[in-house]
Amino acid sequence: MKFDFTSIMDRHGMDAIAVDGLGQGFAPAAPKPGFDVIPMWVADMNFPTAPSIPEAIIRRASHPAYGYFSPTPEYYDAIIRWQKERNGVDGVLPEHIGYENGVLGGVISALTAFAAPGDGVLLHSPTYIGFTGCITNNGYKIVHSPLYLDEQGVWRMDFEDMDRKLKENHIHVAVFCSPHNPTGRVWERWEIEKAMEVYKANDCLVISDEIWSDLILNGYKHVPTQSVSADARERTVALYAPSKTFNLAGLVGSYHIIYNAYLRDRVTAKSSKSHYNSMNVLSMHALIGGYSATGAAWVDELCGVLSGNVDFACRYIADHFPGVRLSKPQGTYMLFLDCSEWCEKHGKTIDWVEKAGWDVGVAWQDGRMFHGPCAIRMNLALPLSRVQEAFDRLDRYVFNAQ
Repeated sequence: MKFDFTSIMDRHGMDAIAVDGLGQGFAPAAPKPGFDVIPMWVADMNFPTAPSIPEAIIRRASHPAYGYFSPTPEYYDAIIRWQKERNGVDGVLPEHIGYENGVLGGVISALTAFAAPGDGVLLHSPTYIGFTGCITNNGYKIVHSPLYLDEQGVWRMDFEDMDRKLKENHIHVAVFCSPHNPTGRVWERWEIEKAMEVYKANDCLVISDEIWSDLILNGYKHVPTQSVSADARERTVALYAPSKTFNLAGLVGSYHIIYNAYLRDRVTAKSSKSHYNSMNVLSMHALIGGYSATGAAWVDELCGVLSGNVDFACRYIADHFPGVRLSKPQGTYMLFLDCSEWCEKHGKTIDWVEKAGWDVGVAWQDGRMFHGPCAIRMNLALPLSRVQEAFDRLDRYVFNAQ
């Protein structure tokens, strides 16, 4: 490999809640003595980022003035080039691109521009905890349309349920997650087309969170929501960020792409209301460094590494953990484990399973926050050696403990 995806980074004391936040809030508990932490909960990666990013940051930081600034042409050019080369998107212009401090902030900018507190918002479940928090904190009512597993164990949308929920609840704003978090589903074009037909029939604005769109596993392809039809292009607020792709959440910064001028004006107006939705000069240069030829090569290699980690984990679960079920993800680096059958067979609760993993340093995440009643969410963005160690511990001390 050209890049380093095997070294084990010591993140302690380096501003990482993945390891230093254990035992606080909704984070996993710290392990018992004798076990080190394998961070597998919060969705950030345990790899050094693409080298072009610190190079860009250091180059800019070496100039000792950090005053007011405006986004540069290079910033917009980097996004336009990235969307064309990675997603096959033509026709993005600088005026279509707008800044948001984070994707969740973008969700709220769009939501508050087109719905009032108390209104319903359609989401699929399982549901990303960030959506649950930001939408309910702003006074909206979440209406879930559950995904279901087909005969091949693939998560699917229930289009009839979506249509019924939109009509029954008089909903005109939906949040669409593509690729889907936490299931890791990468939607096929026909699925997005059919979903957008349902949204169109119900006069529904679509807020499409595509933050995971660069992290696609072997054999799959991301289809931008706005690309599936002329109506989808005009109906959709699409949200992207380099933060998930390159592990830059601590730098803050995402962006929207909105083609429809009316939607764009409304969302931009809402985004400005806090007078604090402003780009950081270093995050701008980080994006430019990431959205480069070196960054693209790094992402390609990363996706191969993640695909290998997912293959290993899914094989191991199938071979060693009977009663633990999952649908193999097609994108992201998260697993969503259904432990209901295992718990029933062994007379254990999901609380016991989670705590047993935490005790031996497997810092995985409670899946109930994502609307999985007996589920665990698990981050595989670590060197393979650490993933293997985690599964060995789960084998010996949790699922097959004597």
